[in-house]
Amino acid sequence: MDVSFLGGPRPQRGVGVVAPCDFALDRELWRWVPDEVSLHLTRTPYVPVEVSLDLARLVSEHETLDDAVRTLTAIAPEVVAYACTSGSFVGGIAGERAMCAAMTRAGAVPSVTTSGALLEALAALGARRVALVTPYTVSVTRALEEYVAEAGVQVTGCVYMGLTRHIWKVPYRDVVAMAHKAVRRAADVLFISCTNLPTYDVIPQLEAELRIPVISANQVTMWAALARLGTRAVGPYQALIDPAARSGPVLPELPDGEQHQEGRS
Repeated sequence: MDVSFLGGPRPQRGVGVVAPCDFALDRELWRWVPDEVSLHLTRTPYVPVEVSLDLARLVSEHETLDDAVRTLTAIAPEVVAYACTSGSFVGGIAGERAMCAAMTRAGAVPSVTTSGALLEALAALGARRVALVTPYTVSVTRALEEYVAEAGVQVTGCVYMGLTRHIWKVPYRDVVAMAHKAVRRAADVLFISCTNLPTYDVIPQLEAELRIPVISANQVTMWAALARLGTRAVGPYQALIDPAARSGPVLPELPDGEQHQEGRS
């Protein structure tokens, strides 16, 4: 069959993605990407360490990032995204900026990390108060709280799951339940951390129930990377990628002294 009249395939613009060795949600990243953009994923070398601050440090070493970014140079992506929340907040704001600089040097293209994208998203939404949901242990969760606080954003509630492996297997119903526990005091935004935690389909539901913007690790990563290409993330109605969906917080404050920080392991 003569297919010359089709004139395709269409030109593709590339986003290089560096993910940690245990990343399992490639398909979720693709769901935020428009048709004219391709994702090119690579992973950091395998290390036999459970999800922890130690793992976060190992998968974010500059030498590791340099090697990962260089594996993408042959396909010439226009931007590189580091898709790991804990790996990009473990060194604080200065550490995150140094990671971006290291990736940019290695690939000669703009770079973004998940935690850097989080701060950009909070700024875009005008958020000064955030509620957090994490799948992490308490020590990793506390490091995220410190990172957000360093950026001048108040954490009004935080719930963690205490997981050290197989985070991608957490069902949506657990994510939704934890989100409701986290938003017990007035917050401008809810952030669901970890690029290995599934969130794509629950964001519109949670925004409708909680009446505040809901952002997640994979969502902000793709949103920020695509913005550097001059294009927009796609997805169901949600505040970060559709300004028409944005609304202010409406939940009342809890009475003084009532507990707002919970966790389970």
